[in-house]
Amino acid sequence: MELHTWFLYAIVALIAIISPGPAVLLAINNSVMYDLKAVSFSSLGNVVGLFVLSSAAMLGLGVVLKTSAVLFLTFKILGACYLIYIGIKQFRAFGNIFKQVDLEHHKRRAHYAKIFQKAFLICITNPKPIIFFTALFPQFLNLEAPLLEQFFILTVTFMVFSFFTLMGYAYFTRRLKSWFLTHQRALWFNRISGAIFIALGFGLLGLERK
Repeated sequence: MELHTWFLYAIVALIAIISPGPAVLLAINNSVMYDLKAVSFSSLGNVVGLFVLSSAAMLGLGVVLKTSAVLFLTFKILGACYLIYIGIKQFRAFGNIFKQVDLEHHKRRAHYAKIFQKAFLICITNPKPIIFFTALFPQFLNLEAPLLEQFFILTVTFMVFSFFTLMGYAYFTRRLKSWFLTHQRALWFNRISGAIFIALGFGLLGLERK
């Protein structure tokens, strides 16, 4: 895999990951209700779920990658539309995900196996990573190179980014509660991340099949 291809993928993946969703909300909730150790278990459950979804997506992509350019173009358009759609949705969002949890909640006893299981189930039932892997993976795969190696590079990149992003959200929520609860800052976060999604969606249309 060429470095510039991986770099573009990394940008797309990172923007998708930092956009608040169920996994982020769970990480924030666990950091407040328990501690960062509990967040590490929920983050691990999330990335294991991501690996399962990515593997399933790759198994189904084998047929697509060996068919006509029309199907590749279809996937590219769908992937671009997906990015633009979630970008517009994020841009127009007025809510603050950090206000969806009680930051003054009393600490509870952590059951790490259940925390891991809950995060895993939330991940594999979340349409966001499912659509990401099935719609965007084909755009970053080189048919002339071994697919298994590329699969691990793309998947592990997404998993590592996801784990540390969730841990980062949890850590800074504990340290900077008042900053996250400011409505104006949350609004600008939504607008900036949404605009980046939209730009990446249009940029994806320029990718050529190798």
